[in-house]
Amino acid sequence: MIINKLIFLLALMFLITACSKEIKDESLINEKSLELQVLEAYQAGKESLEKGDVLFAAKKFNEAEILFPQSIWAPKSALMAAYSYYIQDYYGDAIAELERFIKVYPNHENLDYAYYLLAISYYEQIVDEERDLQSIINAKKTFGIVIEKYSNTEYTLDAEFKIDLINDILAAKEMYVGRYYMDKKKWIPAINRFREVVDKYETTIYIEEALYRLVEIHYILGLKNEAKKYAKLLGYNYQSSTWYEKSYAIFNENYKKMKKDKIKKNKKSNIISKVKSLFD
Repeated sequence: MIINKLIFLLALMFLITACSKEIKDESLINEKSLELQVLEAYQAGKESLEKGDVLFAAKKFNEAEILFPQSIWAPKSALMAAYSYYIQDYYGDAIAELERFIKVYPNHENLDYAYYLLAISYYEQIVDEERDLQSIINAKKTFGIVIEKYSNTEYTLDAEFKIDLINDILAAKEMYVGRYYMDKKKWIPAINRFREVVDKYETTIYIEEALYRLVEIHYILGLKNEAKKYAKLLGYNYQSSTWYEKSYAIFNENYKKMKKDKIKKNKKSNIISKVKSLFD
């Protein structure tokens, strides 16, 4: 009786082992089959991209990722799908793919490229600074991540350059609104706009005019000490600027008169020279 039980137990163990081996072998076959399908889809996407059929390429890259998410080709496929959308100017689709990539593959070796391409996609959406403010903000934020996290990569220099361009766009917007308020004689909102430029965008081309406008408005309001403060700041940093010359003229009536006399003298001199040339 005991011997029969032992025989039965051994037979059962053999069957279990055999079944496990079969399941394992079948699993390996299925995995290899999936890997092959992934490679075929990836290759089809690559070929379509080379031919210029970028939308079909994106579709095949997405298919490759979905077929076998655990494959090493899955994250590569996701990035290639994003790139395919990007080069066709489908920036919204590229952004969606890249945001998903960053979330699903947070430790991938090409994460620096994903952030850079995401920032560029946001940047390319900027057409009008009035309507595309969110894209401007997103682009600046994402370029900032590239600079902060991946400072030693090839993308850093361009990210810094793009942030400078974005700051120029944002400063230009503030200046435009500030001038509008000035024309309407709404001095306080105008001051706030020009201060925004001075505080946040001091490296842009608009800093000199912003300082001058603050001199001008404070002088109009009778706040001469504040006006002088901004004039000194303008003179200390941008003494050769025409905006500093204008701010200097605000405080110096004699300078204004001398400037007008000089212009008149130059005009008169030019007229005399022209008359003389008629008789030469």
